[in-house]
Amino acid sequence: MAHAYTPGLKIIPCTVLRKKRLLPIPGRVMVEMGKHVEALDVVAQTQLPGKVFSVNVANRLAVGPEEIQGFMLKKEGDPVKKGEIIAENKPFLKWFKTTVESPVDGVVEAVSMVTGQVLLREPPKLLPIKAYVKGTVVEVTPNFGVTVESEGTFIQGIFGIGGETNGEIVVAVTSPDEDLTPEGLNETHKGKIVIGGKHASLATVKRAVELGVHAIVVGGIHDRDLRQLLGYDIGVAVTGTEQVGVTIIVTEGFGMIPMAEYTFKLLSSRNGERASVSGATQIRAGVMRPEILVPGYPKNVTICKKEQGRGWIEPGDPVRIIREPHFGIIGVVKSLPPELTKVGSESHVRVLEVDLPGGETLVIPRANIEVLEK
Repeated sequence: MAHAYTPGLKIIPCTVLRKKRLLPIPGRVMVEMGKHVEALDVVAQTQLPGKVFSVNVANRLAVGPEEIQGFMLKKEGDPVKKGEIIAENKPFLKWFKTTVESPVDGVVEAVSMVTGQVLLREPPKLLPIKAYVKGTVVEVTPNFGVTVESEGTFIQGIFGIGGETNGEIVVAVTSPDEDLTPEGLNETHKGKIVIGGKHASLATVKRAVELGVHAIVVGGIHDRDLRQLLGYDIGVAVTGTEQVGVTIIVTEGFGMIPMAEYTFKLLSSRNGERASVSGATQIRAGVMRPEILVPGYPKNVTICKKEQGRGWIEPGDPVRIIREPHFGIIGVVKSLPPELTKVGSESHVRVLEVDLPGGETLVIPRANIEVLEK
């Protein structure tokens, strides 16, 4: 077997990126085909219906459901303010008067003479969708959004938390095996995408949140720190909606793992440029990786790679080992023996030989590696 398929992370100096920016419900597209957009430009927006609140008017006024129409001061479609009286009775003695007030600002959605309930809906909320990445609109989906195309650096991480953000890249360490410490962060990092080395501690993350750092990119992080930060264990569901105050992207894995030298050098070459990042991750079906996108050509690159990758691995390809005891180690494929090989679990599987930077060669099951597309 000359080659084999394997999934992997993409670390590409320059490629063609396409990002679909779609609304969850129909709305209005704000830009036209061919329009050049910046990362923070709103390309589509819609209104999300407000929450509905139920008020039992019949019960509050001690009348039958079919009678409430005669006590309503507001009809369907009328706007109301929080605390405004929407219904009241008219007793002979004013001391027995009962009023029903609106619990929210909004409108009267419905008045039911079957249940005696009045439904109030809060005002709709505007939901804008931003371009996320600087580029050109190459496709418009009527009423829903657009597809933005851009040429630039594309780097995927292993794991991340936090949503989409944008900012200037700042390399805060001198080497990929240096920790990103709380002392290494200062006021100048506010609103920036900070590149670290092998690890960021919980104290570092909290310092970043305090300073207003938009994102941290490091080689590794301890899962216990994430647990303390979030207050719960990360499962296999989609991440990206966490409200921790900073987006975190881990490029190598959990623990203290130096960032891959190639990744660190590539990010360093884009130091001072604006990037778009997302920590959204999904491990199972429909795999989604955290990502860093830097529009434009990096130094010494004059053409962008337009193909999407060949989908298999061959000798000479760089790979990362994703299982213990060599987790996180990066090497180069030496060969792909076609015969089945017995491994430590007593299973017979297909393997490949990986040359490490120090000269050592490891025999690894093919399922235990991922290709680094460069």
